[in-house]
Amino acid sequence: MLSAEKQLQLMIATHTKISSLFRFDTKPFHSISSFVILVIGLTVLSCNSQTSKQSETDSKEDTTQFSRENIEIKYAHGFTITNFNHYRIATIYSSTDTKRDSTTYLLLERGQPKPEGYDHAQLIETPIRSLVAMSSMHIGMLDFLESNAVLVGLSNTQYVYTPSVIAMIDSGKIAEIGRNQGINQEKLIVLNPDLLMTMGSSNAANKQYPSVAQAGIPMLANSEWLETTPLARAEWVKLLAVLLHKESLANEKFEILENQYNHLLQITKKLSNRPVVLSGINTKDTWYVPTGENYMAHFLMDAGGTYPWAHTQGQGSIPLNFEAVYPKALTADIWLNVGFDPNDTQSSLLGTDQRYADFKAFKTGKVYSYNNRVNDRGSNDFFESGLMAPEVVLADIIKILHPQLLPNHGLVYYKQLP
Repeated sequence: MLSAEKQLQLMIATHTKISSLFRFDTKPFHSISSFVILVIGLTVLSCNSQTSKQSETDSKEDTTQFSRENIEIKYAHGFTITNFNHYRIATIYSSTDTKRDSTTYLLLERGQPKPEGYDHAQLIETPIRSLVAMSSMHIGMLDFLESNAVLVGLSNTQYVYTPSVIAMIDSGKIAEIGRNQGINQEKLIVLNPDLLMTMGSSNAANKQYPSVAQAGIPMLANSEWLETTPLARAEWVKLLAVLLHKESLANEKFEILENQYNHLLQITKKLSNRPVVLSGINTKDTWYVPTGENYMAHFLMDAGGTYPWAHTQGQGSIPLNFEAVYPKALTADIWLNVGFDPNDTQSSLLGTDQRYADFKAFKTGKVYSYNNRVNDRGSNDFFESGLMAPEVVLADIIKILHPQLLPNHGLVYYKQLP
């Protein structure tokens, strides 16, 4: 056992290091007495740990900190993370409204003993070294965390925008494993990734991919699509950061985009002139308009727009017929999100339905879509990196609605239809 002097020196050095590392959970000591109490308490714990085995209760009460930063969840409602000494507990909810259907994950640092009491939880050893992703949005998160190298499989390799991932596909480092019911479970098992990141609920994934579950490959449902605000959707990157041990990078980069997004909010907050914005397009006699709680509706309102369906509830879209949309579309000042094809024009749009010519926005040429970044593969970066760049998307929409507010901003994801 170390001498009291050595222990004191060690504790001072440890306190200094932890204070510099932890942004959210560690606060400076405000008195000598509180620091002395901490030294005494931790010295006793150090002695006891050499003579007795730590129980599960002790494990949960242990205040020993990670050598990594903790994660704070401020906007997302679909998951929680609880920190312990060498593991974390993540809970993912299949519904952000009721939270009745949830899945628990034990995120255990590789090589550490498994704590008791979590037999019901899905075990994932961290940091994960290989990942199969079922959505291109997962690529956006990986790229944000500078961790594309862990990707070994994708549901569909065609619709990828990130150049470094395309290079990995072309060199054979990333395999295509199919989508939904068409997933090649045998191929996935051969890849033997540390994690399969799915969409939907984890309980559904276990039933949908029984062979994968039997092979012991952990599956985690990334349900960012259930979130109702742009910042909440982007904050799901923090869950992936915990899995990759990239908490520090995630905290740093998310804080930057968060501050930029909120700065833009302050610019539009007191606007009195708020143009009416129409979103979407008629497709096969159905016009899907975002609900007032949909993240896209939040983008429109955060950018200083008036959204006709702002009062509606729900996390998705409302299917309406053309006649229900037509009266509001006639007087809307700006029309956004009209299609995915980068070659779309107002003439081609009119070719699909002559009634569009009646819209005020069509007559004034204020028709825009998020198809400015589409590569030769047909991949739209709005649905890839756009997830992790809500501040850029918001700046684009502000530029469209109130160009005088951001005179130096050039559109990134959006473009005006010629």
